[in-house]
Amino acid sequence: MTRFLFEQGCYVTEHHSFDDRLSGRFFIRVEFRQPDGFDEQSFRAGLAERGQAFGMIFELTAPNYRPKVVIMVSKADHCLNDLLYRQRIGQLSMDVAAVVSNHPDLKPLADWHQIPYYHFPLDPNDKPSQERQVWQVIEESGAELVILARYMQVLSPELCRKLDGKAINIHHSLLPGFKGAKPYHQAYNKGVKLVGATAHYINNDLDEGPIIAQGVEAVDHSHYPEDLIAKGRDIEGLTLARAVGYHIERRVFLNANRTVVL
Repeated sequence: MTRFLFEQGCYVTEHHSFDDRLSGRFFIRVEFRQPDGFDEQSFRAGLAERGQAFGMIFELTAPNYRPKVVIMVSKADHCLNDLLYRQRIGQLSMDVAAVVSNHPDLKPLADWHQIPYYHFPLDPNDKPSQERQVWQVIEESGAELVILARYMQVLSPELCRKLDGKAINIHHSLLPGFKGAKPYHQAYNKGVKLVGATAHYINNDLDEGPIIAQGVEAVDHSHYPEDLIAKGRDIEGLTLARAVGYHIERRVFLNANRTVVL
């Protein structure tokens, strides 16, 4: 790879690689500056030809590319607020095309950022119709990434398949502990010494998708449930933002049910 870039007159500014000896796969991520008169079509053709002998799959992305994103929420606002703030100050290089929710509560926050807000109430007896509305927004917006920023509904297997590798969820624990309602109360009752959060790609198994990033903080007996909740909010926001950043910077490679982050 580096020899090919040198031959093309490119200057490597960042290079990371990982040789997975268990799967036999080799992962590489390279950032480079192209020379004057750079011909992208010729570059792609040459890279494809060079990599054919190795069965190489590659993706070429401009450093200033901003993917379109749809954020899904319920009532909790801390993750949405954090993502929109980081996007506004330029820390997350993405364009939020829409916010989708099963509740109306967070519309004022989206309105303040001048982002379209879609409220699709959930009928327990007809969940597929609500998911069709959600999918229509995703499709029509041209979103390449869906962020579940504390969206408190389980997605159907059909929607999970459509969003495979393209949707990130934040889970309020270090997987797989404390699923379901009131996770921090469960943690308090167990007397945990660490609280954390996990950001992962979604799949058909609840909170079991490939992990992208995790955050953790030490606690002790003096922390009551409300203290754990406050710490959890901070960790969730930071961990989700980190995972989204990795994804939009094309640092995440799926490797079976694991990820390689370069």
